[in-house]
Amino acid sequence: MSTSDERVLDNPARAALTGPHAHFAERRGRVLRYPVDVTPWLALPDEPDADDWADVAAMSGPGAEIPLLGFRNRVPDDWEITFHIDGVQMVDDGLAAAPEPEAIVLGPADVPEMLDLVERTKPGPFLPRTIELGTYLGIRRNGALVAMAGERLHPPGWTEISAVCTDPAARGEGLASRLILAVAHGIRERGETPFLHTGAGNTTAIRLYESLGFRLRLNTAFLAARAPEHLTQPRSVGVS
Repeated sequence: MSTSDERVLDNPARAALTGPHAHFAERRGRVLRYPVDVTPWLALPDEPDADDWADVAAMSGPGAEIPLLGFRNRVPDDWEITFHIDGVQMVDDGLAAAPEPEAIVLGPADVPEMLDLVERTKPGPFLPRTIELGTYLGIRRNGALVAMAGERLHPPGWTEISAVCTDPAARGEGLASRLILAVAHGIRERGETPFLHTGAGNTTAIRLYESLGFRLRLNTAFLAARAPEHLTQPRSVGVS
């Protein structure tokens, strides 16, 4: 049972970018985000106002499709929602975390293969510098990377497990489960608690995570939106 404060998971990207991942933070006003080649997570305040939304638009630029991952607030009416999928957040509630003898720690030299595996299996965003967010483990067969999982968001006391994927030719061997438990073991060794996100409609994954010892904490959403044109125009700067 976790002893970590679950409240930081209400806005996990903000908790991470003002905490353990502060060195990644790009800021405009009260809006924070990761570098765009690290992860698309952007962090609004808990109760964003019009100035915050204007800063989101300014950070992203004209016409940009802005990811709003794990978003639970209302998007302004004049913004265009371009993507929406319901999601869930799940937390460790008794994982049998354990090392995986077959797992190897993946490094920068492995990123091209990791990107290829992600492209073929679609577990969610994984970008050229995502590996900098934490430890990633993989399993190779005949030299080829066939499964991986790793760490992404890092709110205080917690670490998100992400990029869980297995090559279709290697499925049915329980590789994803073994890697999840191995990544969770590393998180627990630091005195932290694992959590993760997945799509609410991905019932197969949810059943797997529940069988491993995760429990549903909250319902959330993964959105993308486009700012209205008036917010993406250069704003005049006052001179005193």
